[in-house]
Amino acid sequence: MVPSSTYRIQVRPDFPLDATADLVPYLDRLGVGAVYTSPLLAAAPGSAHGYDVVDPTRANPELGGEEARLRLVAAVRSAGLGLVVDLVPNHMSVEVPLANPWWWDVLTHGPASRYAGYFDIDFARGPILLPVLGDEGDGGRLEVREDRLRYYDHEFPIAPGTGQGSAAEVHERQHYRLVHWKRGNAELTYRRFFDVTSLAAVRVERPEVFAATHAEVLRWVESGEVHGLRIDHPDGLADPGGYLRRLREHTDCWLVVEKILAAGEELPASWPVHGTTGYDALRQICGVFVDQAGEGPLTGLAATFGGIDFHAEAERCRRLITSTSLVAETRRIAALVPGVPAEVAQEAAREAVAELMVAFPVYRSYLPEGSAHWSAAVARARRPHLAEAVDTIDRAVRTDPHGELATRIQQTSGMVVAKGDEDTAFYRYPRLTGLNEVGGAPDRFGVSVAEFHAGAVARESGRPAGMTALSTHDTKRSEDVRARLAVLAELPAEFAEAAARWSARRGLPEPTLELLAWQTLVGAWPITPARLSAYLDKAAKEAKVATSWVDHDEEFEKAVRDWPEAVLGDAGLAAEVQAFVERVRLPGWSNALGQKLVQLAGPGVPDVYQGSELWDLSLVDPDNRRPVDHPLRAELLTRLEQGWLPEVDHTGAVKLHVVRTVLRLRRAEPRLFTGYRPLHADGPAARHALAFMRGSDLAAVATRLPVGLARTGWQDTVLALPAGRGTWTDLLTGRSVAPTAALGDLLDRYPVAFLRREAP
Repeated sequence: MVPSSTYRIQVRPDFPLDATADLVPYLDRLGVGAVYTSPLLAAAPGSAHGYDVVDPTRANPELGGEEARLRLVAAVRSAGLGLVVDLVPNHMSVEVPLANPWWWDVLTHGPASRYAGYFDIDFARGPILLPVLGDEGDGGRLEVREDRLRYYDHEFPIAPGTGQGSAAEVHERQHYRLVHWKRGNAELTYRRFFDVTSLAAVRVERPEVFAATHAEVLRWVESGEVHGLRIDHPDGLADPGGYLRRLREHTDCWLVVEKILAAGEELPASWPVHGTTGYDALRQICGVFVDQAGEGPLTGLAATFGGIDFHAEAERCRRLITSTSLVAETRRIAALVPGVPAEVAQEAAREAVAELMVAFPVYRSYLPEGSAHWSAAVARARRPHLAEAVDTIDRAVRTDPHGELATRIQQTSGMVVAKGDEDTAFYRYPRLTGLNEVGGAPDRFGVSVAEFHAGAVARESGRPAGMTALSTHDTKRSEDVRARLAVLAELPAEFAEAAARWSARRGLPEPTLELLAWQTLVGAWPITPARLSAYLDKAAKEAKVATSWVDHDEEFEKAVRDWPEAVLGDAGLAAEVQAFVERVRLPGWSNALGQKLVQLAGPGVPDVYQGSELWDLSLVDPDNRRPVDHPLRAELLTRLEQGWLPEVDHTGAVKLHVVRTVLRLRRAEPRLFTGYRPLHADGPAARHALAFMRGSDLAAVATRLPVGLARTGWQDTVLALPAGRGTWTDLLTGRSVAPTAALGDLLDRYPVAFLRREAP
């Protein structure tokens, strides 16, 4: 079952499964095809997101457990909707060992544990290192109580027959060692999810591990209770293609993968999936609303705030990751390089491994498929002093593309690219922060209309059942923040002047962070000091320029935390910012409606992130997991059902109107949403129109670059609709539309139109 659309819900302890079930009637009225939830398996105690699974054999009791899950299934079935569930195959949480029975058993019995092979542990290096101590000397705070080894609130098992003597003596006898928390990045003996030591990688490539970790979810699918799966982070798996083929052997359900594609990259042809979760579509849909003429001025502005070359900075950031947070992984890979036993040679192997991962043009390769990406990385990494080591690695990998060396390099390269680019360089490159998005390409300033149409045609012809998205739980900022920030590309001189003036009045000690902060303030206004402070604290630590998660600069962090209160408490400055926001608010709404219509009506299965059917000015998590006012949305939906045509105003009801109109038609008449054909306007303002056909009887029209359009108006620009029998109607306004539509008339009420031709 391919859903007509999905609606993403972050199920969590304060919005559990029963609350999700209660929301189903509203989602049905909205026109949603399937409820799409965050992971539902048992997660770490108090988890707010569910990606830290501790027991894949049961539904999460903190969400209501199996009984609540079945109530959700019943509600979804009653409404005739589908249910799509997020699945995390790459890792499990080990933050609270007692909560994870498999990990507890491994810590208890070491290599003899029946679950020892479930986790990717290097037992040859001795006891499992657990980086939990607050200080190297904290080992003296260990104590033995109730047959457990305790360190403050942390509890660890004691192997049978090893509990005699002092706590220190007991500790020395275990299959693990508690060490200072900073030692994890360099010395960890188990593979992680990125650099998160509390998430241990699972060896799902082993049949017995696949069976154990997937039996419960596959039971849900086989019983018809779940109709689709979203696979989290496949790039961390040893063999993503093999995993997906094994998964497909067990189910024919709708299957999408959270795969980040670089511009121009495609999913491996052998993957038996419907498509990605939509970050590739996000880049194109949001990018086409950015004025590419703003690139030069905004590059100049960024230069005044310490602006940088993105490619050079991304390379530096990737290299930083290999030498800090992923040192343990790099060393483990280097030890696999053949023929380099000497310490000097081993150091060359480590550097060569690091440079190979830094050099990848995409997140990872999938040898033997995509060998061009591997070759590109080898060519870039083959520097004179590393040529021999790189060539040695290259030969070994090509000889055995499924061997351990090839596997670990490919698993880890995605971590290096993601942590280096998305989680570091994106926070250091403030030219236009709306482009700094998961799956984005900040160096490519927007997307041309031709590129946008080409991407849509490719989606429709290649993987028409893949997901499309504008906001997700992982996006750096919501779709509506990005839509407003896109307006800056049309007003680069005005924003540059304002930013310089504001900076002189209330600057920050790190200039690239400051420019990001001003854009964030404009994009998310109105925002409380607390929300902005939390965001900037995270941004500063991710950027790793003046502080980081590991090495804190308390004085700098305090300046960052205090900045929002100082800015918003300065009445004159706050008034200036608000005045500028008023300048960009209406064109930002136009962009937001345009990109939403384009996503919902275009190729693919559109996802609506929770709450984003109204204006949503959320920032990166956890800000985007704030409670959603669903009663307000249901109230506005009722008015729309009664025939209300809302204004384009602060309520965001017009966005709800667009979402409801398109989703209900997609669900009711999916045959209309086939094929894709670009439409082109004629006239002096033609560049401001983005339009396309679905099938022969549907057309979507959106306004581009609204600031420039406001200077000239549509004048006599027209859009000719394909010839044929029947009458065209704008489903958003109910008005009849002429076969050659004057855009000034068509878009006089809303900046978007959704047209249907009815047979005579």
